[in-house]
Formats: sequence, structure tokens, C-alpha cells
Amino acid sequence: MTQPITLLFGVHAHQPVGNFPAVIDDAHIRSYGMFLRVMERYPAFRFSVHFSGWLLDVLFERFPDDMARLTAMTRRGQVEWFGSGDCEPVLAAIPHRDRVTQIATLSDKIEQRFGMRPAGAWLTERVWESSVVPALVETGIRYVAVDDYHFLCAGEDGAKLDSFYTTEENGQCLDLFPISEAARYRLPFSAAADAVAWLEDLARAGHRASIYFDDIEKFGIWPETYEWVYENGWLTRFIEGVLASPLIRTETFADYHAREKTRGIVYLPTTSYIEMNEWTLPAPRAAAYHALIEAEKAAGRFEAHKPFLRGGIWRNFMSRYPEANWMHKRMLDASQRLATLSVAQHSPAMQEHLHRAQANDAYWHGLFGGLYLPHLRRAVWNNLLALEAALAAVAPAPTFEQLDLDHDGHLETALRNNKLQAFVRDDGNAALVELSSLMLTHNFGDTLRAYAEAYHAKIDRATQVHATSDASKGIASAHDRVAFLHAIRPEDAAPDSRPRGIFLERIGHQPGADGMLVPLDSYRAGDRQGAWIATGDGWRIEKTYRLEGDTLSVVFRAEGDGLPALIETELNLALPSCDGYGGRYVLADGGIPGGFGHQLKLDGIHRIMLEDTELRGALRIESKQPVHLKARPHRTVSQSEAGFEKVMQAVCITLAWSPVVGTEQHITLRVSSAS
Repeated sequence: MTQPITLLFGVHAHQPVGNFPAVIDDAHIRSYGMFLRVMERYPAFRFSVHFSGWLLDVLFERFPDDMARLTAMTRRGQVEWFGSGDCEPVLAAIPHRDRVTQIATLSDKIEQRFGMRPAGAWLTERVWESSVVPALVETGIRYVAVDDYHFLCAGEDGAKLDSFYTTEENGQCLDLFPISEAARYRLPFSAAADAVAWLEDLARAGHRASIYFDDIEKFGIWPETYEWVYENGWLTRFIEGVLASPLIRTETFADYHAREKTRGIVYLPTTSYIEMNEWTLPAPRAAAYHALIEAEKAAGRFEAHKPFLRGGIWRNFMSRYPEANWMHKRMLDASQRLATLSVAQHSPAMQEHLHRAQANDAYWHGLFGGLYLPHLRRAVWNNLLALEAALAAVAPAPTFEQLDLDHDGHLETALRNNKLQAFVRDDGNAALVELSSLMLTHNFGDTLRAYAEAYHAKIDRATQVHATSDASKGIASAHDRVAFLHAIRPEDAAPDSRPRGIFLERIGHQPGADGMLVPLDSYRAGDRQGAWIATGDGWRIEKTYRLEGDTLSVVFRAEGDGLPALIETELNLALPSCDGYGGRYVLADGGIPGGFGHQLKLDGIHRIMLEDTELRGALRIESKQPVHLKARPHRTVSQSEAGFEKVMQAVCITLAWSPVVGTEQHITLRVSSAS
């Protein structure tokens, strides 16, 4: 007699720290709330959930009725809760001490609100490194769910990935459930009847369990899924089909784990889901990897060879994107500073800021991941700088320091006072990689250069590839769609040749002829703090940075008979309003020549103010001698599940002047809060 297969059905809900309230509301209305209301009608359908702690806090505040519904479903035994890091960090990317506090914080929150302490945990982006085992075990986690791909990469037989295995690290044991990739791609994209029939076929083949755990956003937020899942009734038909089938039963992971024995010991390699392993690679390698996979599929060898087609690992994002690496290493430094405080100096608010600064979303990019989204990076910096402001009050950092914080082979010079922090990178450009206001908890250097991305090859597809609307066949996954939210040309995605920094110089011998300007990337550190020197044939330029209260002063001194006729310095400045209504330029006479999304050309400028209502402050740029000013928005092209889009990253302001031997050009940036 055929034994029923156990459907272990789990959903994961998360919104990035700092995401727009309207986006969260929309996600709840179209997905979270709808999903819970459907599930509530079927108490016999047991399932597991994971909500990140930050999102839970928001939902309890904004949608208390639905959270009460979820609480009731938990208390009647229909729902099992999975834990994880409170603010959804990639556990492998943060220190052990922070893994423990992140996991414990969310477990405490779930226990207090739902009366259940999690025994299982969701791994952010299913990033597996064995180093995370001790923290999980220490915080009471007994099992986690990772992709079946992880097991295949360890050499396991795919036919046996229908139950949990056990791994260990330094003698500490943790059980691992392999999430079925086949289930991830079927639910909810294939017809409900087909999905139920597929589960029944697995039962007939003798499988113990079908393990599904994936983003709840696939149920309503992904393109076309709201109509498919709710208006066309996919979720209702699927639940009723499962409950009506004698070959399928639902169960929580906890109950299944309690009654079954492990399939044995396994040691997984460092990896994530297979799509992530492609996204982590630089563009040329990602394109080659993708072509290899497509060739294997065309030849019918992909499934057999998939375990050996590994791609990269999640940490590669730190080497791919210097901006992510800088943010990550600054976070690690703040974590270490916090860890050295005494119990009396340490506060819950500090810990919360650190946890939020560790939220994964802003550190990476693929089809998902928010490195390209300024508001998500800004949320990390807001919390990181709020933490550093609190640390400065009890354990100030040095006012002058030189170190290679991001391990890129170049020293950074740190200049700090109680209001500003500036970091100059010794890479020949002598530009600021960071200019942060502790008062505004904002990093004006938080921008992103334009990178070549493998998916940019799709841009020349002039028309959108529409998914089929035939309800009998299903709908397309976001992985398979090509769509354009904005009109984008191939030249819009051209990569930058230089990093984006603050005070990047170019020099030339024909004033006003932009084509004759060449990068000045030969600076070396001078013999005074904050001084940088560049030399050429018969000329010398010294650039000096100084912090005084809320003002950064940069002094250029030019000497020699062969001085260039023109010096131009470029300031890439991140401002929260981007090209929205809240950002504008204001001249010394009060005139408003435009917003941050406009292009400007102004002559004889001594002063201009950048006002930003989202920042709740302003940045004033002043020049001792008149300069020619140009301003334009810096935009990048990225993809998301909704399609390709242009995103404004910064305002790019260039100031140009003709140097005079023996004179100094003073440029100051003064930060102020809104009155």
C-alpha cells in the first residue's frame, strides 16, 4: 500500500530594513494578508512560517488584525515558527557574537508574541557556511532548511533528498532539511492540479517528504502572481487538492523532525542556491557560467552535471563591489568597537542599530538584493552612523588614523571629530570614499559606480517577453521574465572607468575643453596629516583635507612653471531625495536653478546649497575663487523581479578653475540640519 507523502510547506517573509512604508503596505495587502486569510480557512493544512523580526515589528504596528489572525493560527497548532537573525543578516557574514544576539533577539520576539520558541531557522538567501552551526546550536536551533542543491554539491543522491540529514561543527550537531528545487519552481507557477498530481506521483515513488520553503512574495507580489494565486484561486485549489488527496498529508517541520530519524551525516560545501552562485560572479565570468549552463541544458546533461557547476559564493559580492565591501568592513569595525564596551556602557539601542546595519539586502545584487537601491544602503549607513555617534560619546575613535580597513591594498586616512567623519583612500586619487555626518546619520559618499553586469546583454531586446496568460499552463517565474520599467539604451549601462568619490581631480591644458582633461590619479600622501601631493612636468599640486566642526575644508595649492591650465574636481554626493521633489539647488541669491535630477551649467559660482527635505538638512559648497560648475544626476541600470530600471545614485558636481601659481583654492562643504 502506498504511504502518504508528507508535505513540509514553509514560507519566508521579509522586507529590507529601511524599505518604503508604501512598499511594505502593498506587500501585505497583496501577499502576506491575503495568504493568511486563505490559510486561516483550512486549519488542517499545517505549515511553517518565517518573518524577519524587523518586518514583524512593522506588521504588528500597521496590521494588528492580521497579526492576531496569525497568532490564533499558531496557538491552534496550524503554524510553526522558524527563527533566524532578527534583521535578516547573512549569518556567515557577521561575527559569531552577533549571530548569537541576532538569533536570540528574534527567538525571544517570537516566543513573546506567539507563545512558541523556534526550533528551526531560515538561513538568509540559503547561504551556508559550516561556521554558522555553533551559533545556531547555542541559541536552541535544532534544524535549518537549505536547498537540495547544497546536498548535490556534497555528492548526495538526489533521489534520497526527501528527509533531513545531520551535520556537525566541532562536535555540535544540527539537522538539515533539503528544500526541493522542483517544488520551488512548481509552486505557485504550475497549475494547482498539476502540482497536487506531482506530489502524488512522489508518494507513489516512495518519497517520505516533499520539502518546500520559499519566499511568500511569490504568492502575490511577483509579477502576475496576485491574479493567479488569489483572483484565479490557485492557493485555494492547491490547499483543497492537498487536503483531499489520500496520498498527501501536511505536517510541521517540528512534528516531522520529532518522529523521524536522520538519514545520516552530511557535510555541505559553502554555497547558496544555484541562481545566487551565478549572480556572485563578475560580469564576464557570469556570462561564461550562464552560457555553460545553457549549453549543458541543450545537450541534456545539466541535471547530471549540475552539482559540479558551482559558480561563486555569496561573499564574492564583497570583492565584486568595493562599495559593499566598504560598508561591510565599516560594520565589522563598529561591531568590534561595541563588543569592547563594558556592560554599563552598552545599550539596547546600540545593539539594535548594529543589527539593522547587518541587514543583508544592501550588501548584494542579483535578480534580488538591494545594493543598487540607495534607500536600502542608506538605511545601513543611518544605523551604522547612529551606532557610531553613540560610541563616540563613550569611547571616541581616534581623530586621525591610517589603516587598510577594507583590505584592498590601499590605506585609508580617517579624519574624525564629533560631527563629521571623512575617509581618504590612498589609491592615487586621494578622494573621499566616505564623508559622514553623525548629526544627520548620513554618508554623502554612499554612492555606487556604474558596473558592467552580465544581464545588461538583455537590454538590446527591444520588446518585453510576455509570459503566457493561459491558466491551464501556469505563469512564468521572475527568473524567466525580461521586462523594462524604463526606456533603456545600451549606452545607459556603460560602466564607469573610475570609482565614484568626492574630490576626484582631472587636469587639462585647454580650459573648457572637456576632452582634453585627464584623470589626476598620481597623488601620494604628503608629510602632513591630511595632505596629498601630485606632481608632473614642472608642476606640483597639493591637496589638503581638514575637518572643523560641521565643515570639511579642502585646500588646493598649485606651484610650478608648467601648471595645467585647468583643474577640475568631481564631487559625487549621495542625497536621499535623489531626483524626487525634496532635493534642489539653491544659489547664493536664493535662486533655484533646478532639482537634483536636472543638469546645470553655471559660471562664476562661489556658493551653492544642496537642500534635501528627506535628509532634513543641507550641504553648502563654497569656493574661495569663482568656479565653473556643472551638475548632473548619476544613474545606474539594474534589474529586479519587476524589470530593468534606471536608479539615481548621486548628484555629480564638477567644479573647474584655472590655478594661479602660489595661490590657494579653498573649497568647503558645510553640513547643516534643517531649522
